[in-house]
Amino acid sequence: MVSGNAGRWKPKKPIMLRQSGGFTIGGKVITHPANPNMTLSCDHGYVEYFHPWRPRRTSIVMWHSSSTQTFQNRWDGGEGFKDKFLRRDYPVYLWEGPRVGRANWACTTTYYAPDYRDQGNFVAWNFGPKFKEWWPDVQFPTESDYAWQQATSSRYVEYDSEASVNLETDAAAIAADSGKLGKDIIYLTNSASGLRAQMTAVKSNTTNIKGIVCYEGYGYVFPDNAGIEPGAGLNPFGPILVPEEDFKKLAKIPSIQFLWGDHRDESFTFLNQSRQAAALINKFGGNAEVILLGEDKGLKGTTHIAFADLDNDKVADLLDDYLRENKLNRYE
Repeated sequence: MVSGNAGRWKPKKPIMLRQSGGFTIGGKVITHPANPNMTLSCDHGYVEYFHPWRPRRTSIVMWHSSSTQTFQNRWDGGEGFKDKFLRRDYPVYLWEGPRVGRANWACTTTYYAPDYRDQGNFVAWNFGPKFKEWWPDVQFPTESDYAWQQATSSRYVEYDSEASVNLETDAAAIAADSGKLGKDIIYLTNSASGLRAQMTAVKSNTTNIKGIVCYEGYGYVFPDNAGIEPGAGLNPFGPILVPEEDFKKLAKIPSIQFLWGDHRDESFTFLNQSRQAAALINKFGGNAEVILLGEDKGLKGTTHIAFADLDNDKVADLLDDYLRENKLNRYE
């Protein structure tokens, strides 16, 4: 067993920052129903930002639906994507949507009930076929109970529904169009935030959004005339249908990547949907691709959250390639 002191990582050199901080954006102000002199500011998003000393032009907006922690450390406590790309001189923004994490002031009543999902997380995050039965090559410190506890406990309450997707992306679109995240934005997303980044692009004017990189996206946007049925019930993970003209905004984004970890079968629902979405985006002149990290890039054992894997240096190199190939690595 690894102790609670595990995961200390000694960097080779310091990270030089010009500034860091945070702000809220979007949302609304509501008046108390019984007292017009009392108001509540609510349903806004929250951004924490880090600007390198010599920044590149492109900002990386890191968005995860369950916790920003996934970008802050590797599974074993080593360096996460936030610091890896600050070292590469990219401004980094950590986004938390309305009612999530540090943006949890809601305009309506919310309800939390314990959901016993630790074992479900293990399978959903692609660590193995069932709880504590690890894939033989999995990029996780399998002997560390401490690492597993850190992974499964670093979570926020999530509100998964189509209504919540719309609430969060209303604020995110305001943030994208405001310029406060930079003029050249890359959304780095994972899981349910991939759907939210797509909806943000649909709602925004898209001029500041230069790319979406989605690791194992759970949910996709489709045009309402493509013969695809919307998701059932609360529709937490799509498909979400939008007018064709709105969908075409995704084709205006210079590049979109849908990346999948290893051990994902072609029958997996969301992998299939990513292929359908990419084909439709490309049909309208876009540039979307689906990448299997294990089969296409040789990154065996990659998980649902590849940027936290033990080989996240290699995953970061792939993102470096993407930024360079799309001319998004230039300095101010």
